[in-house]
Amino acid sequence: MLIMKGNAAAWNKGRIIGQKRPLLPKQVWAIRTRLELAGYLRDLALFNVAIDSKLRGCDLVKLAVSDLVKDDRVRERVSVIQSKTKRPVQFELTENTHETVLAWVKSPEMFACPFMFPSRFHDRPDISTRQYGRLVRDWVTAIGLEPSGYGTHSLRRTKAAEIYRRTGKLRAVHLLLGHTKVDSIVRYLGVELEDALSIA
Repeated sequence: MLIMKGNAAAWNKGRIIGQKRPLLPKQVWAIRTRLELAGYLRDLALFNVAIDSKLRGCDLVKLAVSDLVKDDRVRERVSVIQSKTKRPVQFELTENTHETVLAWVKSPEMFACPFMFPSRFHDRPDISTRQYGRLVRDWVTAIGLEPSGYGTHSLRRTKAAEIYRRTGKLRAVHLLLGHTKVDSIVRYLGVELEDALSIA
């Protein structure tokens, strides 16, 4: 039981708590268009890779250029060892993301930079998960969404939720997200356990 001191407001007062929502396709395009028009190449590459890769924030921010690009070409298939599970997960990038990634790594800002998403602060080589979280908040706020309803996991869930909506294939989403248990997918997609087991 949470005990409040005096008249202090609860930390979650006025916030949407619980699981963060995935973005809808129209919301993905709205954010992408805003980033393109603003010329935020790093943020656009980060957003596109986040949607396509379905990686947790801690793994996304640690991506090296060599993870995605080899010999001036974006890799056809990328494999990353997840820091949480220590298991590999594979993903492919859409053509749009290919173009964004190449444009970003060839930009002057990326000269001799080993990390895909370098920090603009000099005390660390890559952006932190906290910085990434702030960027996501800014992106969703810019298109008129309530920021407390969305977070970095929203981007991880977006493509997985859409794939499930279109195919109903729980096993495919299970493999794409790299979860160890079906229960995790059920929670992510909001599927009732009985439905999930029958689908699986």
